[in-house]
Amino acid sequence: MNEAINQVAVLRNFVDASVADAIEQVIADGEDRDLCRINALAFAARHELDPEKTIAGFLHAASLGIFDISWNVLCPGCGGVLDTNASLRTVLKQEYVCALCASGYEPTLDELVEVTFTVNPRLRRIAGHVPHELPVNEYLRQMYWSSGVDLPENFDALIEEMVLDSAEVPAGEKLVMSLHLPPVFIIVFEAVTHSVQFIDVKGEPIRERQNLSLAYDRDHGHNQTLEMRPGPVRISIENRTDTRVIPAVFIAGDPLHDMLQRRRPFLTAKRLLTNQTFRDLYRTETLDIAQRLKITSLTFLFTDLRGSTELYERVGDLDAFDLVRSHFSVLNEIVASEAGAVVKTIGDAVMATFSTPERAVAAALRMREAMRELNAKSGSEDLVLKIGVHEGPCIAVAMNERQDYFGQTVNIASRVQGLAHSQAIFTTGAVVGDAGAADLLRRRNLTPVEQNASLRGIERQVQLYAIP
Repeated sequence: MNEAINQVAVLRNFVDASVADAIEQVIADGEDRDLCRINALAFAARHELDPEKTIAGFLHAASLGIFDISWNVLCPGCGGVLDTNASLRTVLKQEYVCALCASGYEPTLDELVEVTFTVNPRLRRIAGHVPHELPVNEYLRQMYWSSGVDLPENFDALIEEMVLDSAEVPAGEKLVMSLHLPPVFIIVFEAVTHSVQFIDVKGEPIRERQNLSLAYDRDHGHNQTLEMRPGPVRISIENRTDTRVIPAVFIAGDPLHDMLQRRRPFLTAKRLLTNQTFRDLYRTETLDIAQRLKITSLTFLFTDLRGSTELYERVGDLDAFDLVRSHFSVLNEIVASEAGAVVKTIGDAVMATFSTPERAVAAALRMREAMRELNAKSGSEDLVLKIGVHEGPCIAVAMNERQDYFGQTVNIASRVQGLAHSQAIFTTGAVVGDAGAADLLRRRNLTPVEQNASLRGIERQVQLYAIP
């Protein structure tokens, strides 16, 4: 634990003190499961911490080697982890299949890729570091279900109620499970290989023993639903993999469905990519050059200084540079404080992203006010921002050795900013129509004014609004 104490002491130089205290405490006193695939948002809620400061704390801790980051591809139906990656670079499949839900999913970064943190084994060894040795219940809890499934405190008792029988079958071995099938729908689920056999148990009970053979390999198997009668069954299991398998016979009833419907917020890949601390710490380590990962909804904010060329001519290069640098510093601080991230600067312009329109509008309003304050201090009107905001789908890509975004949403946001004039913030209908953004504007007594304009290079009509 000495190394953990030393590392946390270093961490305190970069993060909020209360976050560092909570991290130090959980490493020292937490149960093993508390340190496996930590949900940063749930951690913040449990310890009554600021969510953004907590995310920043875990990111700094990971950069110091205190935690390992995991990017987990999820099934939105059951909340299961379909694939685990040490880097977003290895999320390469076009589709991930959940045998339990009998569905395939494209790994969009909004809600289907979670980011979790597991303590590094150099600081503390936990059972989750050797998952093939975990008991069945703990494997399901720590490895299969994502951190977004809010598993109840009585999880073990629920499993006892839902599972008729379970077994551990070592690599290359066979085993027989003998049990009595009740007249309900049954799922034989193997969590390591993600293999499933559905059994519809119905009809008159029988006394003769029924037989079922299941073989597990590394393919995520989903077999056709079988019909069987209530009564005794012998399930012969063959493990063809190089690790143990843990088949469990679940009753697919209300307790199982109710448990899987319990959800809580978790740190999505999208939210992390729009986090300034993450972009600062992991600038070139996010995506592979060939990757194209979809985001179904991201909000873009573009700014540009009005008349910056004239500014350089009027006050001179050195004074103009100091003004522009001051404006960049203020904008970066505002973006980060609204849980956004600066993607890049282009001349005197800024491109930033936010996970929600509400955060982007809040940042835009603060930016406009900040420029007014800077101008008041200098006694001039040299810093006037043109701001445009738009929300929609996009693709996360790697360009020029940094994580960037591509798509029509980006193009529209840039064009909207180009139309903005002095002191006005231009947005699209997608932004002002967002419930959170609309509520924010109502609280500020600001009424967006619809504008008639066409966007260069955009064929379809785009509703534009000016926020006065």
